[in-house]
Amino acid sequence: MGMAEPDFTSSILGAARAVLGARGYANTTIKTVAASAGVAPGVVRSLYANKEQLLAAAIRVPFDPSGSIPKLIAPGLDGMGERLVRLTLQLSGDEKVRKDATNLVQSARESAGVEQLRVLTDYLQATLLDRVVGAIGVPDARMRGALITAYLAGVAATRSILNVEPLASATDELVVALVAPTIQRLLDPTQPLAAKDAAGQP
Repeated sequence: MGMAEPDFTSSILGAARAVLGARGYANTTIKTVAASAGVAPGVVRSLYANKEQLLAAAIRVPFDPSGSIPKLIAPGLDGMGERLVRLTLQLSGDEKVRKDATNLVQSARESAGVEQLRVLTDYLQATLLDRVVGAIGVPDARMRGALITAYLAGVAATRSILNVEPLASATDELVVALVAPTIQRLLDPTQPLAAKDAAGQP
C-alpha cells in the first residue's frame, strides 16, 4: 500500500512529460495526462491541484510558479525587470530543468533545441509573464507580455540552449545589467509601445 503512491506519481509525471513534449503547454491538460497515465483525472488532481503544479513537478521547476507572482509584484514596479530576468536565468540555467526539457523532446520531429525552447517559452508566458503584466495593469498588457516573453526566451535560449558566446559564458550579473532595463521599459505604463501601424492597430 505504501508503495502505490510513489508508483502513481512516477507514472503520472512520466505521462505529463510525454504529453507536454508532444502537445506543448497550452494543449496539455490534467485530463490528457490522466488518460496517458491510465488513471482517472481525480487521481491526478489528488496529487496536483492544477496544471501548473503538475507540469512544474514534471520538469522540476526550481520554484513554485503560483507563489512566485505575489513575490514578484509585492515590491512594486521598480526593479520588476531585474526580478523577471533573474527568475528566467534561474529557470533556464537549472540543470534538472534543462535535462527534463531535453528528455521531453527526444522523440520530437523538430530539432530538440527548438522544441526545448517552445516548452520553456510556453511555460514562462502562461504561468508567469502574462499574469504579472496583467496584474500590473499596464496598457497593451498582452502585447507587452508577448514581447517580454520573446525577449527573455531569446536570451535564455541563446545563453543556455544554443550556448552562443559571449552570452553563454557571461555572468548572471552582466546579463541582468544588460537585459533588465529593456524589460523594465516594457513594464512601464508611462512608456507607450510603438505608434499604431497604417491599419490603425497597436
